Amino acid sequence: MPDTSRQTLPHVHDVVIIGAGPCGLAVAARLREKAPGAIFTDEEHRRHRFLHRYGQSMPLKQVRNGRVTCCGRPTASDTHDLDITALDATHDDWCGRWNKLFKCYNIEHLRSPMFWHVSPVDRDALLGYAYSQNRENELLEIHHCVGKEVSKHMRKRTRTQKCSAHSACNARVEINERDRIDYFNPSQALFSDHCRAVASRYHLCDDVVKKESVQDISFDVVQGISVNDEPLFTVTTDRGPQYARTVVLSVGPANQPSIPRHAFKAFSATESLPQVCHSTQIETFPDTVVRTRMTNGQRTKVLVIGGGLTSAQLSDLAIRKGVTKVWHLMRSPIAIKTFDVELSWMSKYRNLEQAYFYSADTDEERLQMVRAARGGGSIPPRYHKKLKDHISRGRLELRTETKLVNAQFVTTEAGGRWKVETEPAVEGIPLFDFIYFATGIETDVAALPYLQTMRETHPIDEMGGLPCLTEQLKWKDDVPLFVTGRLASLRLGAAGPNLGGARTGAERIALAIQEHFEECKREDKISGDIAAADKDENEWERFVLGHGSKYSCLVEH
Repeated sequence: MPDTSRQTLPHVHDVVIIGAGPCGLAVAARLREKAPGAIFTDEEHRRHRFLHRYGQSMPLKQVRNGRVTCCGRPTASDTHDLDITALDATHDDWCGRWNKLFKCYNIEHLRSPMFWHVSPVDRDALLGYAYSQNRENELLEIHHCVGKEVSKHMRKRTRTQKCSAHSACNARVEINERDRIDYFNPSQALFSDHCRAVASRYHLCDDVVKKESVQDISFDVVQGISVNDEPLFTVTTDRGPQYARTVVLSVGPANQPSIPRHAFKAFSATESLPQVCHSTQIETFPDTVVRTRMTNGQRTKVLVIGGGLTSAQLSDLAIRKGVTKVWHLMRSPIAIKTFDVELSWMSKYRNLEQAYFYSADTDEERLQMVRAARGGGSIPPRYHKKLKDHISRGRLELRTETKLVNAQFVTTEAGGRWKVETEPAVEGIPLFDFIYFATGIETDVAALPYLQTMRETHPIDEMGGLPCLTEQLKWKDDVPLFVTGRLASLRLGAAGPNLGGARTGAERIALAIQEHFEECKREDKISGDIAAADKDENEWERFVLGHGSKYSCLVEH
């Protein structure tokens, strides 16, 4: 008869990834890749201790000749067959929420360059995929960031052809001309298809991602499940517990979006706000209320609050969807940047600013460097130009250094609208049909409900709302909970929250997981040898005492 007790034992995964976005996919793909591409140089390997730890376990790019040195032993040879599952609160496929938001915002191109992607094979994997699929026409050149080593003849020719106060020849550049091919924005469709190709390549498509919302994470010996008192993770979800030997947390901003409530004095903190929405919670755009009024031929006005790219995208999209006029409020002066971080942080290899970051002595110093590099919200030149076009046509009113201080919901014959007050006061500000907040999400690890148990049982230091992880992106040396994405910014740097940190984080985590399972195998082997020796000794003892047979001893040898 079959052993029913064995059949009812819960399954223990090797790796559970919480969050199925680009960072989660990058980790899963890297764990399945036997021969990853180089993402560090030999100089960085010698300089930074977190790289030196792994010796020759990773390929490195030689600075002098550009060649890639293969690792001394196959990287992740023990991890490419690991049992991996991913849990996502909103979708059952990779990058589901990512694709949904891009579709909702009607975003055609990413903001990031071509070498920011999720594939572990090669730095140029996305560029190679575009050419292999004959889709190079979907790449949009990023202007004003390439050309440091342009020859004297080329600079003279550029000035002759398009000399102006804002031309490329006068722009501040930090990227070499030879890297121009990397500084294109991929289309959202191309990037999404590339992610699906990566998932397919590493067999991560079939039932790997499960739609489950994580409620709690704990790490301890689980009675009836742990073998030899091995501590396991219990990941409690809305569909029950999942058990794992290692867990990777790749949850992006992680915290719930919050709308600044100080301006809505007539509403309690728990009361829902009518015709108000945070940008991350948009289901349809414009909202049904605005669509209905547009269909009825009414003039519609929308208020967008925020200073980053998302706010610019919403203002642009609202006008293109037919909203009569959009008012856009920013509490700070408008910041125009090609990327979220400064160009000095952007490089395939030998990133000088990243080297300064890795060499920082304290987490407080690193936090200051990250905040200085990222600043507040910023808008790329391409969208700034769109906003100026809308302003010139009278469809957009942009007010910088202006704050919303009061908002009252009033009922009119045409329906409910918002009456707002600003600081400084703006004359002639109209009633608004809808208010959108594109104010980002404040990251605070202490506020995450599913990490409360871990913070109590395995406390670590925190700085500026971020956990102070080990250099391996591990919660603690003896707790194999790994963190990537924005929550790992104190280890990954200013590009950690972006696609730029996805592959770097995946590389560190994969090497650490490989090391973890190798250590587990060594411990199991030692335990097995001890158990075998004890068994031999017991058999001889039984024989001497007359309780056993000498033939049983001979069988063992």
